[in-house]
Amino acid sequence: MNILVTGAKGFVGRNLCAQLKNIRDGKARCYGIGSAASELEPKVTEVYEYDIDSTPEQLDEYCRKADFVFNLAGVNRPKDQEEFMKGNFGFAGTLLDTLKKHGNTCPVMLSSSAQASLTGRFGNSEYGRSKKAGEDLFLEYGRETGAKVLVYRFPNLYGKWCRPNYNSAVATFCNNIANGLPITVNDPSVELELLYIDDLVDEMMGALKGEEHHCEFEGLTVIQMPGHKDAQGTVTGQGRYCYCPVTHKATLGEIVDLLHGFAASIHAASGSVEGPATALSLPRDSFRYRLMSTFLSYLPKEKAAFDLKMNTDARGSFTELVKTLDCGQVSVNISKPGITKGQHWHNSKWEQFIVVSGHGLIQMRREGSDEVIEYEVSGDRLRSVIMLPGYTHNIINLSETEDLVTVMYCNETFDPERPDTYFDPVEEK
Repeated sequence: MNILVTGAKGFVGRNLCAQLKNIRDGKARCYGIGSAASELEPKVTEVYEYDIDSTPEQLDEYCRKADFVFNLAGVNRPKDQEEFMKGNFGFAGTLLDTLKKHGNTCPVMLSSSAQASLTGRFGNSEYGRSKKAGEDLFLEYGRETGAKVLVYRFPNLYGKWCRPNYNSAVATFCNNIANGLPITVNDPSVELELLYIDDLVDEMMGALKGEEHHCEFEGLTVIQMPGHKDAQGTVTGQGRYCYCPVTHKATLGEIVDLLHGFAASIHAASGSVEGPATALSLPRDSFRYRLMSTFLSYLPKEKAAFDLKMNTDARGSFTELVKTLDCGQVSVNISKPGITKGQHWHNSKWEQFIVVSGHGLIQMRREGSDEVIEYEVSGDRLRSVIMLPGYTHNIINLSETEDLVTVMYCNETFDPERPDTYFDPVEEK
């Protein structure tokens, strides 16, 4: 398939084109869409990127060759209100006329907006009227030509590469909080329906395969219309519109509170070197996960790297890398040649030691027993050794010249008030 993307340099266009190219080049294989080298899947062969600086000749060529069109072109912040209709309706007409010229009835997707509902706070929206006009034009084009037309009404979009201080409150908040700039929230109780860019791109890939989600709208409410196949295999009962099924709702106040929490969780935000970052609980399918990824994409370079506090002495060093709220912490321990560390046991706490460089020996002995368990470890063969509760343990650097570097996971963060650590040598010397 040759894929035409208009508005290719915009927020959605950049993300969509990047993933289409990943598919084309064989780097993304998770969609059931193949590269030109694939045999059994629909293929992406070319990605035609059209934007405001492209030429009419390019549009003509792309419309002649396209097997699928994503029309993402539009005007969001014009200097003159009249530009809404010109940019959102006028170009739509030019695009469809060019497809007609070449008799190209390939599927066409239109990115519209919730504002096209012209309901509620969008009832007097010039932008919404221009989007609704574009929708009507595309739907009529589908009836006239028989081409498959997919009209999507997007809610508020967010994610990487979204332009701050433009038309996305989330992008503005992420950018300003990440960079230590002020923000203004007039009404924290205002609720937004939010669509993450990766979820949108996933839906677009589904549309390429004919697996789009259909609906009708009652105001801003999505009425799912999945459709069904008759005895001849024809899909009937589909809605005129399409939608992305994965969205989240959050108030402006909730969004800002989350972003301040993200900033506080990484020491890059404050320039602190007193300890590690705190890994937050961010389930993969949650809004918090998506918002954190978005926030980090705005982090300036000077905050993307920060020093950690190394606790050093003659034996080497111990540095906490990452702490979590409820799943323990990860640290790195460096032992000088010939040094033994540990010689203690825990009631409930457990640890995992992974030697990543050097040559060492881990010893354990159950309290009250004389039997010593030994594990020889090396960076040449990565092994995870669990320090069992109730077992005193140590780690010995067997090298006379090289440091021993060990990554350590502990199931709980260190509590100086209740350290649960009791000195007892594994072997009496």
